[in-house]
Amino acid sequence: MHESAGAHPYQALTPDVVQDALASVGLVGDGRQIALNSYENRVYQVYLENGTVVVAKFYRPERWTDAQILEEHAFSAELMAAEIPLVGPLVLAGNTLHHFGGFAFSVNPRRGGRMPEFDDPDVLEWVGRFLARLHRVGASQAFVERPALDLQSFGIDSRNWLLQHDQVPLDVQSAWTKTAKDALDLIASHAYLTSTGGLIRLHGDCHPGNILWTPLEAPASIQPGPHFVDLDDTRMGPAVQDLWMLLSGERAQQQRQLGFLIDGYEQFRAFDRRELALIEPLRTLRLLHYSAWLARRWRDPTFPINFPWFGSSDYWQGQVQMLQDQIEAMQADPLVV
Repeated sequence: MHESAGAHPYQALTPDVVQDALASVGLVGDGRQIALNSYENRVYQVYLENGTVVVAKFYRPERWTDAQILEEHAFSAELMAAEIPLVGPLVLAGNTLHHFGGFAFSVNPRRGGRMPEFDDPDVLEWVGRFLARLHRVGASQAFVERPALDLQSFGIDSRNWLLQHDQVPLDVQSAWTKTAKDALDLIASHAYLTSTGGLIRLHGDCHPGNILWTPLEAPASIQPGPHFVDLDDTRMGPAVQDLWMLLSGERAQQQRQLGFLIDGYEQFRAFDRRELALIEPLRTLRLLHYSAWLARRWRDPTFPINFPWFGSSDYWQGQVQMLQDQIEAMQADPLVV
C-alpha cells in the first residue's frame, strides 16, 4: 500500500499523545519513554507511575485493518494458551487493540533478553522445537483476514508497483525489469507459492532479531530459552519461511544450522522436506518485497534518515546483481537434511 500524500501521520504522534493514549486505557506514565527500534510501526518503552514498564506499539496507519490486527492478537493468545513463549498484547479495559488520536495501538509487557547464539547446536535445536510448537498451533486453523506470503503479493505486486511508480532509474530499468521477470518466472514453478495449499499460520518475519533468548539463570517467573516477539508480519505461508531466515554463512554452514533446527523441529512436528526447495525462491521474494517496502515508505521521515543509499542507480544495479545471483541459487540443488 502506498502511503497517501501530505504530512505523514506519525508527525502527530508526539510524546504527549503517547502518554495520553496510555492514560486512556488506565496506564499513567511518569513522563519517561524511550523510542525502540522499529521502522514499520512506532514502539515506545514507557515507564509508569506504579513502577512498571510497558511497551506501547502504535500501528502504521493504513497498513492493517482492525480485523487483521485483532486476528494477530487472537493468534498470540492461542500461542500463549499453548504455553509457547511469546510476548503478546495485554488485555486492558477488556480489549487488546485501542484507539487514540487517530492511531491504533496495543500495549505489551516488557520482556528482556538477548539474541540467541545461532552457532550453538543446542540453541538451534531449542529454537527448532519452539517453532514446531508454534506451527502446530498455526496449522490448526487458517487466517481469514490476514494475507498469504505468495508469489503475487510479495513478488508480482512488488515488481509492478515499483515500475508503475517510476522507482527504478531509467539507466537500470531495462536490466532490472528483465532480471525480475526471469526470477519471477522461476518462482512460478513452485506450487506452494502460487496456491494456498500447504500453507499455515506463521510468525512470518522470524529473523534473529525477533527471537529473544532468556538465560537459564533468569528469575523463576520468566521461562528460560527463546521467546518470540513481534507477530506484526504473521500471515499464511509455508513452514520453511520461519526457518530459512535463521540461516547464515556459506552453504556448508547453512546446511549444518538447518540440520540442527530440523532435528529440534521434528521432535514436535513433521517437516515436509519438499519445502527446502522454497528457501531460495522465498529469499528472492523477500528481496523484491524489500525494495518495494522501502519505496512505499519513503515519505516517512525515518526512512530517508536510516536508508540514505536507497533509490540510487548504484542501489538498483546492486539489486540486478543480487537477483541474478538468486536465479543461479534457485537453479542449484536445494539444501538437504
